[in-house]
Parts: sequence; C-alpha cells; structure tokens
Amino acid sequence: MRELIRANAGLLVAGVASFVLMGAGQSFYGPALPAFARAFGLSLPAAGVLISAHWVGCAIGVAITFLAGPRITPRHALAPMVLGAAGIATMAGWPATLLAAAVFGAGYGMATAVFNPRVLAAFGRQGPSMLSFLNATFAVGAILSPLVFVALGSDPRLGFGLTAVLAALVWLGSGAASRPVALTDGTTRPYRLHLPILAFGAVAIGIEACLGGLGPAALIAAGHSEVSAARHLSAFFLVFLAARMVLSFTAHRIPSFALYTFALGLTALCALGAVLVHAGAFFVAMGAPAGLFFPGFYVTASRKMGDDPRVPPTIIAAGLVGGILSPVVIGPAMAALGPLGFFWIVLGLSLAATLAALVSLRGMSR
Repeated sequence: MRELIRANAGLLVAGVASFVLMGAGQSFYGPALPAFARAFGLSLPAAGVLISAHWVGCAIGVAITFLAGPRITPRHALAPMVLGAAGIATMAGWPATLLAAAVFGAGYGMATAVFNPRVLAAFGRQGPSMLSFLNATFAVGAILSPLVFVALGSDPRLGFGLTAVLAALVWLGSGAASRPVALTDGTTRPYRLHLPILAFGAVAIGIEACLGGLGPAALIAAGHSEVSAARHLSAFFLVFLAARMVLSFTAHRIPSFALYTFALGLTALCALGAVLVHAGAFFVAMGAPAGLFFPGFYVTASRKMGDDPRVPPTIIAAGLVGGILSPVVIGPAMAALGPLGFFWIVLGLSLAATLAALVSLRGMSR
C-alpha cells in the first residue's frame, strides 16, 4: 500500500486538496446567502437561486466530461473552479454572480467525474478504500468553511476569494496528476447502461442531499431552535466524516452493494428512531449511513457498467438527478405531514429502497 501511495502521491494530493475545496466552496453558499441578499437587494429565497446555479453548472460539467472523456484532466476541472470562485468574489452584479456560480459548479462536476475513476483505478484492490478516503475529505471542507467564513467577518468576497486563491495553488501543483492515465488493467469492458443501479444511486444521493439541505428545517419543525439545528447539522457532518474515514480502511473488504444495502437499512432504523425517540439525536446518527451511500453506489456502478470513459460521468449524473429533484419533491411534502413529516418520508423512502436492494442483492453482487 505504501508503494501505491508513493507512486500515486501527486494524484492523491491533488484529489484531496480539490475535494476539500469543493466541500468548502459548496458550504460557503449557505452562510453567504444573507450577505448576497443584502448586497443585491434580494429576498433570501431569491438569493437561494445561487445554489441552483451551482448545481446547473455541475450538471454541465458532468456533461462536458461525458462528451470529452479521458481528454478532461484534473487541471481542466480546477480551472473553472478558480475562475468561478474569483467571479463570485468580485460580486460584480447579480447576473454575473449567478454565472460565476455556474462556472464554479462546472469545475466541481468535472472534478468529481475525473478524480473518482482515476483514484479507483490507480489503487487496484485498495481502490474502493481510497475512493472512500478521497470523498471523506470533502466533509473536512464542508465542516471547516462555516467557521472560516465567520472568522473572515462573514464577507463573501473574502471567503470565495480565498477559495479561488487556494484552487489556483492546487492547479499549479497538479501537473503530475494531470498526465494521461489508463483507467483499466488493459482489459476494457464496454459501456453498458445499467438503469437499476443508477436508480438506486439517484435514490440514495437524493436522501443524502435532503438530509444535508432540509435536515435543519426538519429539526426546527420538530421543535429545535435555529442554533440547535445548526449544531446538529455540524454534528451530522462529523459523523458523516467519521464513517467515511472508517470506510477508507475497510471498503476493499466489503462487497460494495452489500455496503449500499446496509446503509439504506441503517438510514431506515435511524429515521424510525427520529420519529419515535428523539429527532435530533437520530438525525445526527444518520450521518453514518449517509457517508456510506456514494462509495457503495459508485463502486457497484463502475463494476456493472464497464471501463468506458463515459461511465463515471453517467454515474455522477444519476446522483445529480436525485440530488436536484428530491429536495424539490420532499420539501413541500414534509410540511403536509406534521412536525416529523420529513423523518416519516425518509423512513418510507429508505425502507422501500432497502427492500428493493435486498431483492436485487444477488444480481448486483455478480
């Protein structure tokens, strides 16, 4: 393992630095929205369009990677992250800021579709574990960035300006990671669209997105204060990070779809606990299975769909579908089901997905 790390040190360092910045940049949006609203004379919901612009850009970045294939390198992904973060920092006007958020999101999507398959291929049998480690570092940025934002005086110019500077430094140091690489061992399996695993991925990433995005509102509806909800969200991401770090040592020993199925079942149990026992405590506990979703899904989908360069962006796109659509659907529904409506929805969705995964377990494990 040490030899593999030494041989792929450039790729690993560039990937970790990029994922930390991706987590930090995404997490800056939330605390920065009130400042954008004041600066541009917008309501808070109107300022929230900035987040939508980011995810639209992410989808565009994934589409570019799908079309361009192996020609997209880490430096190609980092360049729009630099330009986008710098554009947001200028706050040159609301349309320009929305465009800059989309550019940053494009780099975010490209980086996700570039680094994951390279790390998975570079580390061979240890690939699933290193993939988990790489994605765990995203949570580091997501946890730290709100604290950094407050330390910078809650100024979006400074927060996104710092992100742009750090991304530029990563771009300068990522030359070794941007060399062309072989993503297979020489036996290339053709592109095979596998809709069932993509559907499982969309459901799981949709649940994950709702936990992070709607969780605080759900806790407030359940009786928590805004401060308490924010603290529970921070604790959720700490548990999320801990689960990913544990997985970085064990993922190569666990069948990937079995891991995915276990994560869904654990989510259902935690959601039941949130409904019957304590919403806050079991919301935090759901950080553990949420941290297992993407590695279990991505490794399974990669194995089922082949080694074609179009496979990674297809997998990421399936997750984006779930991440974008599920809050739109679940958000309005949770209010209609009472104070614990969100947790009832998560319980029903994760339980149904667990049963479907158990039925599919043998086929998915082949």
